Amino acid sequence: MLESLRTDPTFHPSPRLAMEAEPERIAYTALLSPDGSRPDALAVVDVDPASSTYGTVLHRLDMPNKGDELHHFGWNACSSALSPMSGHAFLKRRYLVVPGLRSSRIHIIDTHPDPAKPTLVKVVEPAEVTSRSGYSRPHTVHCGPEGLYISTVGGGGPDGMDGPPGVFLMDCKSFEVMGKWEIDRGPQKLHYDFWWNLPRDYMVSSEWALPPQIENGIVAEDLLANRYGHRLHFWELSARRHVQTIDLGENHQMALEVRPAHDPAREYGFVGVCVDTTNLEASIWTWWREDGKFHAKKTAVVPPEPADPAVLPPLLKGFGAVPPLISDIDLSLDDRFLYVACWGTGELRQYDVTDPMNPKLAGSVRVGGIAKHTPHPNGSAFGGGPQMTEISRDGKRVYFTNSLYSKWDAQFYPDGVPGRMVMCNVGANGGIELDKKFVVDFGAEYGSHQVRLQGGDCSTDSFCYSSA
Repeated sequence: MLESLRTDPTFHPSPRLAMEAEPERIAYTALLSPDGSRPDALAVVDVDPASSTYGTVLHRLDMPNKGDELHHFGWNACSSALSPMSGHAFLKRRYLVVPGLRSSRIHIIDTHPDPAKPTLVKVVEPAEVTSRSGYSRPHTVHCGPEGLYISTVGGGGPDGMDGPPGVFLMDCKSFEVMGKWEIDRGPQKLHYDFWWNLPRDYMVSSEWALPPQIENGIVAEDLLANRYGHRLHFWELSARRHVQTIDLGENHQMALEVRPAHDPAREYGFVGVCVDTTNLEASIWTWWREDGKFHAKKTAVVPPEPADPAVLPPLLKGFGAVPPLISDIDLSLDDRFLYVACWGTGELRQYDVTDPMNPKLAGSVRVGGIAKHTPHPNGSAFGGGPQMTEISRDGKRVYFTNSLYSKWDAQFYPDGVPGRMVMCNVGANGGIELDKKFVVDFGAEYGSHQVRLQGGDCSTDSFCYSSA
C-alpha cells in the first residue's frame, strides 16, 4: 500500500533533474507492416552498452490485428503528474498507449513486471473512440495532469471526413475514452501534433492533412495546390479554448512536429515545415509569446539538393531535386540542441538553439536518402532516411528510425524501407557522430517508427517547474 503512494522515481519536477536520472537501458520501437500482410508490433531494444545483447531486439510483441499503422505512442503517466493541479499524484509510468493511425485502435501495453517483456492488456476499439469523441485516426499521445490527451487527424464517419479532427481525453487508469477535449475550437479544421506549457496554461497544435490526403499516399495535386496544413493554433489549456491562429503562409506545406521549450519559464518553441512548394526547401520556425500574443518567424532553412531525375521516384522526377522533407524535430532537455530529421535528403541536423531566434548548425550526419542512399558507417545499407528522433534525457545519445508512413514510404522510396534503428553520440560541445556498433535491423518485413525510452525521454515528459 505504501509503495503505491510513493511518487514514481521517473517523474522529475524540472528538466535539469530529469537530465541527472540514470541512463535508459531499454527502448520501445513501433514496427509497421508495410503491406499490411501481418500485424504491426512493438519491439523491445537493448540500449545498455554494458549488456551482452546491446543493440538487439530482446522481445517483439505482435498486435492482434492487421492494418493498424502504429504511430506516436506515449506513456500513461509522466512528470506532468507532479503538477499542483494534478488529480493523479501517485500514478506510475507503467503502460504504453499505442494508437493505430490507420485503424483508430488504441493498444494498452503493460511494461510491468518485466519491462523487457511487455504484454497487451487492452484494446480500445475504433467504435469507442469515434462514438465517444467524434474523432478517428489517433496520432499523438501526451500524458497531462487530467489524464491522457490524444490528437487525431480524422473526424467521424468511415472516411474520417464527418467533422474536423481534434483532441480527445482518455482516463489514465481505466483507459476509457472520456470525450472531446475542445470546448471552443475556433477556426481549427486540420490537426496533427500538439504540446503545451503547463504552468503558463497554453497549448499549441499544428496541421497535416485530412485522411484522404494521407491514407493512399501523398496527393501531389493537393500539395502543389497548397491544400495541406500550414497553420499553428494556440489554445488556453484550462479553458479548452482556441485563442489564436498563425498562418505560416500557404506555400509552407505540412507544419508538423511542435516542440515547446522544456523549461516552463521559457515561452517559446519550434515547429518544422516539411516543404515549401515554391522552392522545395524545408524550414524551422520559432514561435513565442510576447505581451499576451503569439508570434512565429522562420529561423532556419534547409535547401533542396539537385539530383539526376533518373535516380528519383516518379513523384520527384520533374523537379530534378530532392526536398529535405523535415518529418521530425526534437529538442534536448536543456533546450540547447534541436535535432532536425531530413527524411528526403538523408540527413540529421543538429542546431544550437541557445538563441532560439538564431539557430546555428552545430552538427550533421548522413545516412540513407532518396538519391544518395548513403550507407551506415558500419557499411550496411540504410533505406529511407532519418525519421522519428528521440534524445536520451542526458542529451548524450540521439536515436532515430527510418519509416514515415507506409504508403508514403512506397512513394518516396519505391525500393523499400527495411526497418532500422540507429544512434548518434553527441559531443560535449555539440556535434554528432553515428555509432558504428548500434544498428538494429528489424528486417524487410517491418518499417520502424516511433521510439520511446524507458523512464522517459525528450518528447514524452512535460515539466511543471523551472530548472535551477
